[in-house]
Amino acid sequence: MTERAPLSRKLSAIAESATLKVDAKAKALKAEGKPVISYAAGEPDFATPQFIVDAAAAALHDQKNFRYTPAAGLSELREAVVAKTLRDSGLAVDPAQVIVTNGGKQAVYQAFQAVVNPGDEVLLPAPYWTTYPEAIRLADGTPVEVFAGADQDYKVTVEQLEAARTDKTTAIVFVSPSNPTGAVYTREETAAIGQWALEHGIWVISDEIYQNLVYDGVKAVSIVEAVPEVAGQTILVNGVAKTYAMTGWRLGWMVGPRDAIKIASNLQSHLCSNVNNIAQRAAIAALNGPQDEAEAFRQAFDRRRKLIVAELSKIDGMTVPTPQGAFYVYPDVRGLLGREWAGKTPTTSLELADLILDEAEVAAVPGEAFGPSGYLRLSYALGDEALLEGVQRLQKLFG
Repeated sequence: MTERAPLSRKLSAIAESATLKVDAKAKALKAEGKPVISYAAGEPDFATPQFIVDAAAAALHDQKNFRYTPAAGLSELREAVVAKTLRDSGLAVDPAQVIVTNGGKQAVYQAFQAVVNPGDEVLLPAPYWTTYPEAIRLADGTPVEVFAGADQDYKVTVEQLEAARTDKTTAIVFVSPSNPTGAVYTREETAAIGQWALEHGIWVISDEIYQNLVYDGVKAVSIVEAVPEVAGQTILVNGVAKTYAMTGWRLGWMVGPRDAIKIASNLQSHLCSNVNNIAQRAAIAALNGPQDEAEAFRQAFDRRRKLIVAELSKIDGMTVPTPQGAFYVYPDVRGLLGREWAGKTPTTSLELADLILDEAEVAAVPGEAFGPSGYLRLSYALGDEALLEGVQRLQKLFG
């Protein structure tokens, strides 16, 4: 009998999402009755605001939502995205420049599919969200990491980008506020990168999913606001998941030049057609409705941010830059490596994360998921009591 043909080599080379893997392991341990505290998932612990849920419930009583709608999204939602993009990113677009997607992750995937050709290189500032390199590879591109450590507040410079640029460079990933570090580029830093990309004709894939979660009076300046001319070669990625506690609703979007959006829309028409109409109706309510609950979420994250930074900083061997956005802290833990803890001597952050889960029953994502070893990502989008207890367990372990 002839052997079965092999599976896809491209998909076989793609790694599972490290953040989801760690979170799944933590949830499995919890299901076994173990008191695991997980800092792994980037998921707000708040309930979706009731007025958004009510909009979805009302949509369930309208038969038109049970039929196919345009693949690029409901016109009312695209108009709402247009308004938000002008309000928060300083860019005036029209609905033809918007595609509604199944979460921000699909928008990231489609953005790379739209601008990357086989053999192209994409500059990827590190630490980076775990999905970016895999999405680049799925577009037959090559991710080129450009690392900035805690000494640079995890922000790359134009000089670093220029040193990594080659004649194969087609795009750069720009994320501010950052997942996993919470770093926010200043207006001047953003403008410098935007101007550099403009001068070299490089596409910018700008993930703005955390743009409304900033602290200390900081503003997440969009790259298209800092350098308006670069809008012609920029795709903005965004969604409702983080700001409105709507991770499970799976509602995101991409905004960009008409030609890029057109081919991405063609892709989506074959990939999944329209996004769930009930989720779209909920997103319309989120974007157009009152923002006071979203602001309350932000203030709670701010309180938790201050708490986790202060408490982690008490651990000798951890360097903890203060994040200015998102809801993650990204300590440099190289000072804990090579030392004996609970009878074990971890030499990588992966080994350290395993040690922490085994000995303290605390789940954190190791730096290997986001770039070089030597770091941990902890989300502070969990309840105040659990947040404090988890850090106290770490203090005890490394005391």
